[in-house]
Amino acid sequence: MPMTRAAVAASYGGPDAIEIIERELPEPSEGEVLVEVKAIGVNPFDYKSYSGAFGTDASKLPIPLGSEASGIVVAVGEGVEGPVGPIAVGDEVIVSGQNGTYAERILAPARFVFPKPEALDWNVAAGVLAVAGTAYDALESVGVTSGDTVLVHGAAGGVGSVVAQLARERGATVIGTARHQNHDALRAYGAEPVEYGDGLIDRVRAAAPNGVDAAIDTVGTDEAVDVSLELLTDSSRLVSTAAFGRASSDGFLTVGGPASMERRRLASPVLLEQAGAGVFEVTVAKTFPLDDVAKAHAELQSTHPRGKFVLVP
Repeated sequence: MPMTRAAVAASYGGPDAIEIIERELPEPSEGEVLVEVKAIGVNPFDYKSYSGAFGTDASKLPIPLGSEASGIVVAVGEGVEGPVGPIAVGDEVIVSGQNGTYAERILAPARFVFPKPEALDWNVAAGVLAVAGTAYDALESVGVTSGDTVLVHGAAGGVGSVVAQLARERGATVIGTARHQNHDALRAYGAEPVEYGDGLIDRVRAAAPNGVDAAIDTVGTDEAVDVSLELLTDSSRLVSTAAFGRASSDGFLTVGGPASMERRRLASPVLLEQAGAGVFEVTVAKTFPLDDVAKAHAELQSTHPRGKFVLVP
């Protein structure tokens, strides 16, 4: 059997819980493909999975890390057909939704494998679907359409920047919170930037004198939630990707769960077409060798450059 090096969380805690291991990979069985990985997307969920945020069940250790990657198909099982058609050896692909993508090679069910748009390089392709799927899910959850004014918290972040771009594509007006140094990037996306912090609600009201129709929170702070609830007349038009505790107590929406995952899966082919056509962009902030995964996770949890982190095997 071929071997692969992979990153796993051997215990619960901080980034020092991560280890690089070697493991065997069986040949693809029916409906599976073997992918030689070129780049791996890094997401906040990856470090949350072993931080204790979702519990500390020892039976789940070691925890495979990662859920998205780009690469080349090197072997296929029988009856291999992905969401947009047959998959063959040599195809350049994106794997999204498969656990354990922090590896040199990965075995994945064909339903998680999508053609890589030619216009996207390996690094961008590795990080596009997690953020784009979450952004699409959030926009659909609150029904953003042409004519809406949408407040996006964390609009310069990985998910928030795609929310802003896709909302503009739908014909909405976007007010985006971000640090001052990211305001020019938001303007380039067609959004009106505002600085977060004390006085945020007044700055949003000044930028949106006719009011806010929907709000999408990608940061999960009390400030984001409180400002959104005060500005909106209907709390069902607030959705968060992070403030799950507040959502339970204050009665607004969150993304996640089976319905969200299915919505993202169905939208993935169209989102990849849009990414390839330049309808929206995903910025890669920094790349790290796979061996430096702990460093990548530590930096992602601190103030860091705008955009996605990517691991390169």
